[in-house]
This record gives sequence, structure tokens and C-alpha cells, in this order.
Amino acid sequence: MLYRKLMSTAALAAGLALTAADALAFDQSKYPDWSGAWRRTPTPGVTGQPGFDQTKRLGPAQQAPLTPEAEAIMRQSMADQAKGGQGNYPTYVCIPPGMPRTMNPYGPMEIVITPETTHMFIEHIHDSRRIFTDGREWPKEIKPTLVGYAIGKWVDTDGDGRYDMLEIETRGMRGPRAFDATGMPLHSDNKTIVKEKIYQDKTNPNVMYNDITTFDSSLTRPWAIIKKYGRRAGENYNWAEENCAEGNGHVEINGQGYFFSGDGNLMPSQKDQPPPDLRHFKSSQR
Repeated sequence: MLYRKLMSTAALAAGLALTAADALAFDQSKYPDWSGAWRRTPTPGVTGQPGFDQTKRLGPAQQAPLTPEAEAIMRQSMADQAKGGQGNYPTYVCIPPGMPRTMNPYGPMEIVITPETTHMFIEHIHDSRRIFTDGREWPKEIKPTLVGYAIGKWVDTDGDGRYDMLEIETRGMRGPRAFDATGMPLHSDNKTIVKEKIYQDKTNPNVMYNDITTFDSSLTRPWAIIKKYGRRAGENYNWAEENCAEGNGHVEINGQGYFFSGDGNLMPSQKDQPPPDLRHFKSSQR
């Protein structure tokens, strides 16, 4: 009995020692300082909803290499929006935008680096990401999600012994997703692959770049753009909750978008829009 107790105690001590060793093995000094609140850097002269390429306006001005079919979907979506509809824009009912649009981002982004995972916390519509950096292989099966499954690798580009770039590949995304608010589509086959290279400006650590290349069947070739983020030195940001669904007046019924009026009743979103199917409701008595 005493022998068994001693063995159990030794095993527990060994386990605790390994845990401590793992903790000590993570040398934070080898990783870049990406703490703080990172925000999308606005482009002078570009206002309103951000385009996927943040240096250009929405829609055709993005000059995306769209297939003719994808171009037609975008233009039909914009025409519907001009009449008061929502077009091919799923996010209006608070569905997360998914990758790659998540990386716009719409709110401040916090990046937390651990040995096995890099987390990107974005309050807006559950936009947070988890990037595995533990050297794992791609799983045989990936359960599709809007944000996808991401595997990353840290790189020391200048050989100074400290990582300065995170390379990421994301697969396993599902729809509905669009590149921007015009409804510029990603293909419904959901074969999207997104590759990123994230790094700080060599002369200003408060500036970060994200080289993003999107491979998608809605494109005639891979679409490469550069996103730019900034943080305020010394800022102690208060990470407030953002709940998109709370107070959102949009609702979608059978593919049609409607509004809730101020008194809580359903109303059309465009002229002469028919009401939704009310077959499961009793007609009001007059």
C-alpha cells in the first residue's frame, strides 16, 4: 500500500514538473508585442462601409477579379439595395461576416499569443478567431464554420532570433459570406482558401499589415490585398461588449428582408413589398 502511495505521489510530482517546464518553455521575448487594441486604419477619401480592399470604395471600384457570374450577383445585389432591399448581404441580420471579411475588422481587435494558439478577439458579431500554431497537420475532416479552421506558423524573417511574422492558412469556411456590404459574393461551393502574412511596420510598431490572398471560385485568379491596422501607444482600452442582435431592426423571412418599426410591428423594407406568408397565424377578427 505504501509503495502504491509513493508511486502515485511521484507520478503527480512528475506531472507538475512537466507542466511547469512547459510553462517555462514559452519565451514571450521571442514573439512580437501585438498587445493593445488594433483598429482598421481609415483611408483618406474612403468613407462609409469599408471595402475588402480598404484603399478603395465598395463594389466595382474594388476592381476585384470576379467571374462574370459573380459580377452579375454583385450588380443585382446593388440594384436591390438601391430599391431598399439588402441584396446579397447576409450580415445585416447579425450573421458573422466570416473569413476573409472578418479581418476588416469592424471593431477593435485584441491579439493574444500563446505557445499553441494565437487568438484574435473581435467583439463585433462573434468575429473572434483561433489560429493553431502548435505544428498540427490539417484534419481529415473539417466541420465548416463561417470563420473557418486556421493553422499558423511563426517566422523569423530577419534572422534576429525573434519571430516577426505570422503566416496563416484558413480552410473549411461556409456561407453565406460576401466580400463587402454590396454583396460581392464568395462562391457557394465554399472551397475558399485564405492565406495571410501578418507583421508590424519595421519603423513603427504601432502599425500592422495583413497581406491577404483569397482563393475562391468566384474569382478568376487569387485576389491579393493588404490591410492596415493601427494602435494607440499607451492606450488602456476598455473592451466593451458589442451585441449586434440587441436593437437590430432587421429580420429576414423566407429570403425577404423586413424591418421592425418603432412600435415593434413588421413593416416592408421597400415599396410594394408583399407581406410574409402568414398561413400559421389566425386572421384577426374585426
